[in-house]
Amino acid sequence: MKKPIIIANWKMNLSFQKTLDLTSQVKDDLSEIKDKDIIVCPSAVALSSVAGLIKNTNLKLGAQNVFWEENGAYTGETSPAVLQEIGCQYTIVGHSERRKYLGETNLMVNKKVNICLENNLTPILCIGETKDERHEGLTDNVLYHQLKECLDGVNIVDNEDIVIAYEPVWAIGSGDIAEPEEVARVFELIQQVLIDIYPLTVVKNNVRMVYGGSVDSDGAVGFSQLKLLDGFLVGGASLEINKFKEIVKSL
Repeated sequence: MKKPIIIANWKMNLSFQKTLDLTSQVKDDLSEIKDKDIIVCPSAVALSSVAGLIKNTNLKLGAQNVFWEENGAYTGETSPAVLQEIGCQYTIVGHSERRKYLGETNLMVNKKVNICLENNLTPILCIGETKDERHEGLTDNVLYHQLKECLDGVNIVDNEDIVIAYEPVWAIGSGDIAEPEEVARVFELIQQVLIDIYPLTVVKNNVRMVYGGSVDSDGAVGFSQLKLLDGFLVGGASLEINKFKEIVKSL
């Protein structure tokens, strides 16, 4: 059985001090948990400080973004080698907000996935359809092409892992949440596409699938029994320790 995973994406919601305060709360309440992977993803400026706070605990550090080169003249970007050096183990790639506001494409995401694996970082690959795409019946087509293009040429060996985060864009930050039955069907589609790309053993052992998109403690309970669900990518609810604790407990 794959180890459940819960990822807290704090986005750009917290000041530096509030980031440290929330990290301390998560550390006090959740750092003893060993049967689940709990990942905290603060903003880039706080990564080093958060790394220090959670050192020697069961909590793991994730970045919200990474560049597709290890070094060079790329002003404002973050090197995967540096992320690994300061203690990151995970990196979110392809989040819909970066696709929407910063023009991130599947090709860019593909390069980021590759560079993460080369630097011992586990990529958390976000995919999802917009409201218009959903209403036009294009969900399956959109997800298929995102997976195929973002994972094109990406090899996964025995000691490497990848997380696929299904985040319907229409649900992120909206308060709307997909029905568990709908997510179950999408996960089956994702699994089939992955089996088309990788050997079945890789899909079973090296890939975890999580749901994101306005996940709260009430909704998490409804998803926790889904056969293919390995965890959650949590946005707003991860900013409040009690809500986040309930999501962690739901798995």
